[in-house]
Amino acid sequence: MPDHVIAREDVAEGDLVTRFGTFRSIAFRDRSRGDEHIALVLGETRMRENVLTRVHSECVTGDIFAAMRCECGDQLHASLEAIAREGSGVLVYLRGHEGRGIGLVAKVRTHVLQDEDGLDTVDSATALGLPVDNRDFAPAAQMLKYLGVRSVRLMSNNAEKVHSLESHGITVASRVPLLAQANDHNIRYLVAKRDRLGHDLPQLDALDHDRLDSVSG
Repeated sequence: MPDHVIAREDVAEGDLVTRFGTFRSIAFRDRSRGDEHIALVLGETRMRENVLTRVHSECVTGDIFAAMRCECGDQLHASLEAIAREGSGVLVYLRGHEGRGIGLVAKVRTHVLQDEDGLDTVDSATALGLPVDNRDFAPAAQMLKYLGVRSVRLMSNNAEKVHSLESHGITVASRVPLLAQANDHNIRYLVAKRDRLGHDLPQLDALDHDRLDSVSG
């Protein structure tokens, strides 16, 4: 999505009633990549500062099927709950980000390498000759600009996401932790995100060291 004003013919708006509340759903077509994204907006956000915001990467296995090997579904629901509690905010849902941008088929192949060869989320991608993170957050920045958001409080544990949005002209006033409870199926994944990808995941510090060693060693 180039850095220009989004054309009206590439946008559709309507109400969406969810169990978290009634949001304005605003769908966007990215002609440059062929992806379609959606923003869920609660309350008045236009020309507002410090808007509570989540930029969420598509994860079919976690978001739809509640897979326990990642925390994506938990983060999606927690962010919607936080926006509902606040009474305003934006969730930007980015399609085409499956497996940090490698796609669904490749992601399932990395799962096989993780299960059978003990590789982590980083090494399983590079073993297939794929980038560790191939996501483009420019569409999220364009969507937030279209919505008239002046600055955001970004719900994320990933400092690189903050830097990426800022590089595309979005002011990130603060980063709001979005921590999901660890389980035996995702500890290895979370440890790799913390130790190798720089995510801030302090909930891991409270876990028993023997338990961490048994799943990440």
